[in-house]
Amino acid sequence: METTDLLIKELSTIPKESILGTLKLLEEGNTIPFIARYRKEATGNLDEVEIQTIAERKTYLDNLEKRKEEVLRIISEQEKLTPELENKIKNAQQLNQVEDLYLPFKQKRRTKATIAKENGLEPLAAKILAQTFGALEVLAAEFVTEEVPTIEEALAGSVEIIAESISENAQYRDVIRRRTQRKALFATTVKEVTIDEKGVYENYYDFKEPLAKMSSHRVLATNRGEKEGVLKVELIAPVPEIIDYLQEKLIKNNSESAQVVDDAINEAYKRFIGPAIEREIRKELTEKADDQAIKIFGENLKNLLLQPALKGKIVLGFDPAYRTGCKLAIVDEAGKVLDIDVIYPHKPANDAKRKEAKVKFKKLLQEFHVEMIAIGNGTASRESEEFVAEILSEIPEEIYYLIVSEAGASVYSASSVARAEFPDLQVEQRSAVSIARRIQDPLAELVKIDPQAIGVGQYQHDLPQKKLQEQLGFVVETAVNRVGVNLNTASAELLQFVAGLNKTIAQNILTYKEEEGVFKSRSQLKKVPRLGPKAFEQAVGFLRIPNGKNPLDATGIHPESYAACKKLLESLNLSAADLGTPELVEALKEINIQKTATELEIGAVTLQDIIEQLQKPGRDVRDDLPQPILKKGIVKIEDLQPGMEMEGTVRNVVDFGAFVDIGVKQDGLVHLSKLAKNFVKHPTDVVAVGDVVTVWVEQFDAKRGRISLTMVPPKKEND
Repeated sequence: METTDLLIKELSTIPKESILGTLKLLEEGNTIPFIARYRKEATGNLDEVEIQTIAERKTYLDNLEKRKEEVLRIISEQEKLTPELENKIKNAQQLNQVEDLYLPFKQKRRTKATIAKENGLEPLAAKILAQTFGALEVLAAEFVTEEVPTIEEALAGSVEIIAESISENAQYRDVIRRRTQRKALFATTVKEVTIDEKGVYENYYDFKEPLAKMSSHRVLATNRGEKEGVLKVELIAPVPEIIDYLQEKLIKNNSESAQVVDDAINEAYKRFIGPAIEREIRKELTEKADDQAIKIFGENLKNLLLQPALKGKIVLGFDPAYRTGCKLAIVDEAGKVLDIDVIYPHKPANDAKRKEAKVKFKKLLQEFHVEMIAIGNGTASRESEEFVAEILSEIPEEIYYLIVSEAGASVYSASSVARAEFPDLQVEQRSAVSIARRIQDPLAELVKIDPQAIGVGQYQHDLPQKKLQEQLGFVVETAVNRVGVNLNTASAELLQFVAGLNKTIAQNILTYKEEEGVFKSRSQLKKVPRLGPKAFEQAVGFLRIPNGKNPLDATGIHPESYAACKKLLESLNLSAADLGTPELVEALKEINIQKTATELEIGAVTLQDIIEQLQKPGRDVRDDLPQPILKKGIVKIEDLQPGMEMEGTVRNVVDFGAFVDIGVKQDGLVHLSKLAKNFVKHPTDVVAVGDVVTVWVEQFDAKRGRISLTMVPPKKEND
């Protein structure tokens, strides 16, 4: 079966035409964001994730086909390729099936079985496997030689040959693999308790779970415990059932030879099949767990990047600390730094310094007309929040504050990107700037940071780093292109994620802007060095120029559709200057989509996208998402009461639940079982990072800083 046909069969939920259209576009060198946004007719309106799935599965199946060809070539060169074997290899749909079939022909190191074969014992093994009745010693005596001096050694060599042949039988391995996957237990025991000082792995000191029910986060947790030397991990396979199966296949009678075959069966499973399948299954389990963790990390990152931007605000970034003082950075509506300062509002600072901190802080708020304060959630965040809330209660200005995740701020502030951006600032000062900018435009600021440092995943340091980086890069690219980029204000870090661009071209764009002035039209991009026709086609629709020569350049409409756009506007007796006006909005509502699309010679879906952009030019997709919770006062963990209803923001989603910021220092955990009244398969089915949710306090431990929350409303007395 051709790889494309196999792909269509595998991805049966996606229409065949959509798969074929997507594959053609990918082969032509188009990027996933471009295909998803500007080639909807060809793909049947597939999104980025579906297009990525098609691309990845096609790559897997192409590699599988290459492996089949390689295996067939090697076996053929050995002159051992039968029509039946060739057919089995060609029809295999998984890589492990191909490898099972290849195993008997694979070049391997010298084993006891190969030595036995070299010593001429293969015919004896064949006779024993045939299980003819007769004295075993007489049969084996014929094969006693100088290399095999005793009957016992002849029989032992035969067991090795038979055991290896059993272990290399693809059918046996497949059946045993499936039975193990279905019926084995995943078990862990404590190996060295002294290493686990904090009892992190206590739940796994004596743990058993059916293999089929093992959750991803448990797999990753036990893998880490094993790696650290705390736990011993093993699969408890249904060994008696497996041995029974092999005996049923191989034992023909109750002859003496049958007993030797039985010995070989046990050796084959104990030494070869069992360990190999356990390694294989654990590898597969880990890969699935890795993929799940990477998927959750990616989903969390996407939601974090797409958090609403609090635009047009003068923000004070507050980077908390004790001894070294709290670093402050005030940035204007565009993120430009207006002032940098430091105050000492916390002990061990003396009373005079703490009093001075209050005076200075009030003065800064009033002098720069600060509208919002962003407080980092690191060390001294709790005390800093108290300080800010107290100040806000004493001044007439209406100023709010937010607690902002500092994750990755220190990584950014010490990076070459930050040094280039703020060469005259210290590391801590750069961090305060980053914290301030994170609420103005989370996407533009967070793309400067390695996604792995942002802290919205689980076990990210244990995951395959290449695969993680690829997926997170895809997520960032998807988010950037969904939002679009202001060509005249974007950083190189933001531009490099635009479809069709890379680091070099992004820097060339900035260099061109420095030399020639701001971009006034999209067509100027064609003059940027190394930005060729294909890169222009892929990138231009995602690059916006507000207040440029052509109003369409400020929208998500691709220049390839400008002619159709102009024709549409002329038919309404309007022009591009009327974008977003009530007259144009009303006129577009009356359009017959199918008829107009035919007249303009464009797809109906493309026309709908154009109309949306004409009605809401410059619309930010993030504007429809829940706005962050703004605060003036504070709640202490000691103020919590069981049953208390609160609003909170989802900060992280993991396999076993969601962590919610309810305004106290410690995020509370809503366990998977507490996310809804009905059964929830996975937390991402209910919540996402950035969601504003209503929760109820179940229990809390102020000393340990643990808060248990529920999203299931408590029953009232008369319910």
